[in-house]
Amino acid sequence: MAKEIKFSLVFRDMWQSSGKYVPRVDQLLKVAPAIVKMGCFARVETNGGGFEQVNLLYGENPNKAVRLWTKPFHEAGMQTHMLDRALNGLRMSPVPADVRKMFYKIKKIQGTDIARTFCGLNDTRNIIPSIGYAHEGGMISQCCLCITFSPLHTVEYYTNLAYTLIEAGADEICLKDMAGIARPESLGKVVKNIKTKYPNITIQYHGHSGPGFSMATILEICKNGCDIVDTGMEPLSWGTGHADIIAVQAMLKDAGFKVPEINMEAYMEARSLIQEMMDDFLGYYIPKRNRLMNSLLIGPGLPGGMMGSLMTDLETNLESLNKWKEKNGKPKLTQDQLLIKLFDEVKYVWPKMGYPCLVTPFSQYVKNMALMNVMQMEKGKERWSMIADDIWDMMLGKSGKLPGELAPELIAKAKEQGREFHTEDPQSNYPDALDTFRAEMKENNWDLGEDEEELFELAMHPQQYRAYKSGKAKADFEADLAKRKAEANKGGEMKFPQTIVVEVNGVKYNVTVGANNGTSTAPAAAQAQAPATSAGTGEGNPLLSPLEGKFYLVKTSGDVPVKVGDTVKKGQTVCYVEAMKTFNAIAAEQDGVVTEICLTSGSSVSEDDVLMKIK
Repeated sequence: MAKEIKFSLVFRDMWQSSGKYVPRVDQLLKVAPAIVKMGCFARVETNGGGFEQVNLLYGENPNKAVRLWTKPFHEAGMQTHMLDRALNGLRMSPVPADVRKMFYKIKKIQGTDIARTFCGLNDTRNIIPSIGYAHEGGMISQCCLCITFSPLHTVEYYTNLAYTLIEAGADEICLKDMAGIARPESLGKVVKNIKTKYPNITIQYHGHSGPGFSMATILEICKNGCDIVDTGMEPLSWGTGHADIIAVQAMLKDAGFKVPEINMEAYMEARSLIQEMMDDFLGYYIPKRNRLMNSLLIGPGLPGGMMGSLMTDLETNLESLNKWKEKNGKPKLTQDQLLIKLFDEVKYVWPKMGYPCLVTPFSQYVKNMALMNVMQMEKGKERWSMIADDIWDMMLGKSGKLPGELAPELIAKAKEQGREFHTEDPQSNYPDALDTFRAEMKENNWDLGEDEEELFELAMHPQQYRAYKSGKAKADFEADLAKRKAEANKGGEMKFPQTIVVEVNGVKYNVTVGANNGTSTAPAAAQAQAPATSAGTGEGNPLLSPLEGKFYLVKTSGDVPVKVGDTVKKGQTVCYVEAMKTFNAIAAEQDGVVTEICLTSGSSVSEDDVLMKIK
């Protein structure tokens, strides 16, 4: 009898592998019936990872979105699955223990069946607790092998990792080939080894198309026992995304596997609806380059999910760098030149940073470190001259054990700065915090939500949730979208700066787009929340931002912010600039008193903007 292969549609990852945002809930509900009618999917990836943060960014309640989005699939008898970052939950940074436990209970109630848990370090200390939490919440626990290609990540390495997770209680194994750089023959051997010892374990493959290996890999692993294959569909298949369901189904059918048929009328309906979403607003955040396959990705091994936002963010970095070059009489770089420099630097820094698997958040850390090095070296500064706190936490072991050894120069730099290395269970560094967030909800008179899901959302995404509640997130998003639409309208009459009116929760904000000759300013919505503060005339030496991003006085809710009148010491962290999803600590450059704080938390800043003054 022919082996049966089932298919999953990774709908969330289709969008985030292509661009920056995912559809609104009304758009999701419109396309769901067509996906069901296609008749070929046993599973749909409905949420997880950055999905909920994206909802918050444009002012949509993610809890409502998940409940409504999963419902039509359950009614059709299809399973839903989501991405879970283990110690990091649904975000880039580690999650308190009690919030992490709450996560699985909430998501199961909301309609998610399967928790796909991964750790970018493949540290089983981070993954195994999630198995228990998922089971307690009533979810299926699917544990990932984060696949990459290095001297350390061998067939034996992945085989033993799978055995450990299965013996710890994992219900299923996912081969998470997030960059699509697994070599087909080697991954086939891993699958064969797992199925030989555990013939009844379900194995699901998640692989991106970018470098070009994925179709060969799918065929090889199915021949060795893989059960379920993740696929995409037009117009968001291939490129940095996933192989198209039509091609995968045809290939496996020809190879003699039992595969479901595809209702092509429904496929075309879903395809048209996806294109409508792109035309509405999502396409403005999908760089054309991400729709292409590129074997240059084999070298840096950067994941497809990250490439979606990378090309969008790179535009901002290139603009910032070229402003500096123009000001200093140096030739500008093209995007291709910056991209090649970035790829080369990733290849250089990755082994020195201990070979973390290039998957969220560690792919961002390695990429951010590489990009920061490139930006600094292009300005004549030294490599490693600016390292974000989150990156240090990874290199020091606070997030788990690195697969490889840290480079001697980084060990020396850590010791020079008095940083400590960690060998303890990573979760011990992030104790319970729900009571603190519960108190914040009560103080703000915010509803805890059905099954306390709003409390969970604040605890999981504090900064984004606060911006969502204030209306600032939506105002910022609307302003950015208006700018992109105007730029795309080549013969349009809209000129910059342009003030638009954004209405959020019944309150109207004037938001200026493209002011200051293109440099960033805090939107009016942010200015309306709380003015910058100053004492006296604000005299003193300016503390300049070393990079472009978002200004914050604190990184976490428990931190005490610096205020005007405070005495600070040289080298003391006084604020942060969040860039590329990591918080970069900004230190005082002298002893003195803070005389002025020039921005409000969450405001956009450009390189060399004044953050505060110290006298």
